[in-house]
Amino acid sequence: MPPGADPAAPSPPRHSGPFYGWYVAGALFFAMFLSIGMRQGFGIFVETWQTEFGVGVAAISLAASVGWFVNGSSQVLMGWLIDRIGGRIVITVAALLLGASVLLMAAASSVLHLIVIYGLVMSLASAGLAGGPPGAVVVRWFRRKRGAAMSLLTSGGSIGGLVLVPFLTYLFLWTSWRSAWLIGGGIVLVLGVPLLYLVLRDDPADVGQQPDGARTVAGKAPAPAPAGPLLANRWSEAFRSAPMWQLSIAYWVCGVTTASISVHYVRWAAAEGITPATAALAFGLLSGINAVGVLLIGPLSDRVPRKTLLGAVYLIRGVAFLLLVVLPGPAALWGFAIVGGASWLATVPLTTSLAADVYGVRHLGTLAGLINFAHQAGGALAVYLFGLVFDAQGSYDYAFLACVATLAGAGLVSLSIRERRYSSRYAPTAQPA
Repeated sequence: MPPGADPAAPSPPRHSGPFYGWYVAGALFFAMFLSIGMRQGFGIFVETWQTEFGVGVAAISLAASVGWFVNGSSQVLMGWLIDRIGGRIVITVAALLLGASVLLMAAASSVLHLIVIYGLVMSLASAGLAGGPPGAVVVRWFRRKRGAAMSLLTSGGSIGGLVLVPFLTYLFLWTSWRSAWLIGGGIVLVLGVPLLYLVLRDDPADVGQQPDGARTVAGKAPAPAPAGPLLANRWSEAFRSAPMWQLSIAYWVCGVTTASISVHYVRWAAAEGITPATAALAFGLLSGINAVGVLLIGPLSDRVPRKTLLGAVYLIRGVAFLLLVVLPGPAALWGFAIVGGASWLATVPLTTSLAADVYGVRHLGTLAGLINFAHQAGGALAVYLFGLVFDAQGSYDYAFLACVATLAGAGLVSLSIRERRYSSRYAPTAQPA
């Protein structure tokens, strides 16, 4: 026992074996898998709901637009709660709410119902399971391998699109759209909720470990985290510096481009004479390629500047949107899936890791929630505007060209981040955080 130690003080629980942070990252991988996969399933049913509810694409898009905005604003709340009461409680309750809302989607009978269940309840629940809030839990477990861990987490969203979007599509084609949502809700409640509750822990100290699995030495405090010059003691301080605005502006564009495709991709394909099954298969290919890309880009970002990779991702995605305009339907479908897949969710681990490197992890739940609010607000605007463009012109071409222009801007903004000056990765010495 070290000198001066209180013999009556309880010892923290110990965990033998592999570093427990990888179990946490794996559980949150599954949370992303369920959350993003289920929410992206919305786009499968747009044409069906048009016919059944007797409305246009813009009306269906309104429900999705409300959902993206609610999801973004709720991520600020979820991140704040995680900073204060921990991720285990917040994320488990969010999963329970997600499962219930997916089940209720099966009872939809109007656009108003879609707005209430998908736009409000499901989107609120998803805010705790994808994006900034789970990332704020993961970065507390990792420092040196932060990019790799965030990539594992984010790849859950890619694989969710790869597996669940085609899965829900084939359930819809074989049975009905209502059965597809019922089965999806059952999966979330039976598999997701128990797994998250049993596995998640908020901090390495909860299992007697240190970040990255560093060895704990009896009587010696853990090594302080390295800190850059913009370490935030209060979350509001981040908005006085350029990186917070640069990350948020670029992420707004990310939301515009990912949300519009998640809702309108299948509808665009139908306008090009492509069947829903083929479109879902192409979206699955996009998600599969993205899963590989995300798993590679995280470890790579632990070795090279993250802002360089982030800028490249946005520029590659711009090329993918250009293909939707210049190529004929089938070639555009598969070309976008391949090129877009290389960039789809790769922005997530890069953005969250870079924010943690610059501002520290103390208030990262709140900061990541605010950055993700910019993402979802951009998505909310784009989803509705894309529906209006299609109803007016019968084509998405002008909307896709707008995405090309904004992605070019996001790439340049990301490349302009002064990472070597502000990131803790380049701090000359470790400082108490």
